[in-house]
Amino acid sequence: MLSENIKAIRKSKGLSQQELAVKLNVVRQTVSKWEQGLSVPDSDMLIAISEVLETPVSTLLGETVIEPQADDIKAISAKLEVINLQLAKRKTARRKLIHWLLGALCIVVPVIFAILFLFESPYLQWDYRAPETAVLGVAFHSLEWLFVRVAPIILIGAIIGFFLTRKKE
Repeated sequence: MLSENIKAIRKSKGLSQQELAVKLNVVRQTVSKWEQGLSVPDSDMLIAISEVLETPVSTLLGETVIEPQADDIKAISAKLEVINLQLAKRKTARRKLIHWLLGALCIVVPVIFAILFLFESPYLQWDYRAPETAVLGVAFHSLEWLFVRVAPIILIGAIIGFFLTRKKE
């Protein structure tokens, strides 16, 4: 059982007998004897083998390790391919959504500027002695003041983002 496990785990890690022997500071024939069941490593060597193979000692001593079958690897590969395709589709859909949202923002900001320019802030002529119109007028004026200062930055960012998210061919 130990011999089979050492061999199976060594192969699954992609190591040759020579490479394992070098890492353990033993000769290749020693590794060969362990794998053939002609000899058994001592406890210190067993710990060293487990560290090199990155496997618990209990696994080395335990039940037979099953080598992955070629069919298992193909099935896993196929599943990973499907997952990668799904992730690629999501990424493309997300990029398209962001692209069109930024495009819409590039249109909405100038439209709002045009509306503010055409109406010339009608709430500035309101009677501010009435508490309702005073509070509302100040709120509208604050929003317009903030929009006029922040919108150019938003517009520039949206234009840059629109071109950066376009489909690259």
